Amino acid sequence: MLITHDTRCALDTVVDLVNSAPEDDTTPEGLPDVAALQEFVRQHQVSEVGVLTEWDLAAVRKIRGRFSAVFASPDAHAAAGLINELIAAAGTTPRLTNHDGYDWHVHYFAPGASVADHLAADCGMALAFFVVAGEQERLRRCEAPDCRHAFVDLSRNRSRRYCDSRTCGNRLHVAAYRARRKEAAG
Repeated sequence: MLITHDTRCALDTVVDLVNSAPEDDTTPEGLPDVAALQEFVRQHQVSEVGVLTEWDLAAVRKIRGRFSAVFASPDAHAAAGLINELIAAAGTTPRLTNHDGYDWHVHYFAPGASVADHLAADCGMALAFFVVAGEQERLRRCEAPDCRHAFVDLSRNRSRRYCDSRTCGNRLHVAAYRARRKEAAG
């Protein structure tokens, strides 16, 4: 599957957006205020975004929940329905653009769109490409019992199980090793 630069950026953005949600009452909100949203927009180089407000923050949190549901979808049909709702509500308006040193690529959001509509359109289309390619199962949640972060499995053989093999994966492998040693020691 060919993944263009803009699609990869949108995938990274949607994963980070989904993972900014608190997992439970003990984990902090990743987008606690407008300043955090501004930093998120800056880090992900979300273009054509004006002054952000509390309304934008609430709207982004709302679509974050809808994107989270895509990663939890049991099958392509369910994911497609959620993605269709997201991109339709965003008023998707595909257009070619080249800016900020990037060659021609497609923006799916309408000029002047809110940051929430911008994210819904561009990130929704990036996820749609995976469903169209029959690769919806690559939109995953970490299998570590204490982590449910979203990630996109871009491994060749679709075998990635953890959001980060250096943290979640390594922690579980070390725990399994220690359990085996303890059992062998009697």
